[in-house]
Amino acid sequence: MRDDSPFGTLITLASYFAVLSLFAIGGANAAIPEMHRIAVEVMHWMNDRQFADMYALAQVSPGPNVIIVTLIGYHVAGLAGAAVATVAMVGPTCLFAFFVGRTWDRFKDAPWRAAIQAGMVPVSLGLVAASAFVVARAADHNAIAAGVTVATGAVAYFTRINPLWLFGVAGAIGLAGWL
Repeated sequence: MRDDSPFGTLITLASYFAVLSLFAIGGANAAIPEMHRIAVEVMHWMNDRQFADMYALAQVSPGPNVIIVTLIGYHVAGLAGAAVATVAMVGPTCLFAFFVGRTWDRFKDAPWRAAIQAGMVPVSLGLVAASAFVVARAADHNAIAAGVTVATGAVAYFTRINPLWLFGVAGAIGLAGWL
């Protein structure tokens, strides 16, 4: 599916992200492992470090987590790539949500609806956990980086400290040259 012409690259971006959008149960973060696989391992558009940096930038940026898709598209094909990747990621899902939502509302009292909703929670959590694992594996290139990841996860889980403080501490460690 690889075509190195500018138009072919945009078609490739659109096709990958359009399909990915329909399987991103739980949001764009649930599709991070597949985004990583496509962008780093299959298409070789970037390396692990670049992907991890884009993910970090998307997480600290205000707005939706889908910003990572825009960053990947921009990295691959500039502004056109950013626009194509973003529309491909949100377009099919928006249309699907609109039509399914209208049907879903008609069955608000059906027992099967409650069962489906309850069953989707662990699926979404599992996909987000897989995303965290892939990003951590891509970002942890030495023992100190792995230690920062584990410590950040533990502090975030066991305390009520604002995650921005954790980003600040990790950024300071990086600026100090320890990562």
